[in-house]
Amino acid sequence: MTDLDLAGLSAPTLADFERLAEEAYARLPPAFRRMSAGVIIRVEDFPTDAVLDELGIEDEFDLLGLFQGVGLAQATATGHTGQMPNMVSLYRRPILDYWAEHEETLGHLVTHVLVHEIGHHFGLSDDDMEAIEAAADPD
Repeated sequence: MTDLDLAGLSAPTLADFERLAEEAYARLPPAFRRMSAGVIIRVEDFPTDAVLDELGIEDEFDLLGLFQGVGLAQATATGHTGQMPNMVSLYRRPILDYWAEHEETLGHLVTHVLVHEIGHHFGLSDDDMEAIEAAADPD
């Protein structure tokens, strides 16, 4: 038996997740943040049906985050008219579901997903993303 009182706890809200994402982004190495300036970070409960269909994913809990836009590796010297801004979406409910089943802190998991998705923008390797995550992770 523990002294931990769980009765008053509730799941983190979208606003709580936005704060976690902002804190995770603020901990990223300054050079990485400068390079990723302009990438919009959004928090949603779930990916849309259109996103799931486009990616061929059947279970909405299988996608924790998504980079949408033109990565630096694919960008041209000039922007395209009408091009949407680069965006990272973090999906609250799938992240919470994953967190409940694993032994990671929620802050670590949000940092991991954020770094991984921004890493797609840069075309970074898994080793590069792992190093950035390690530098940013408070755990």
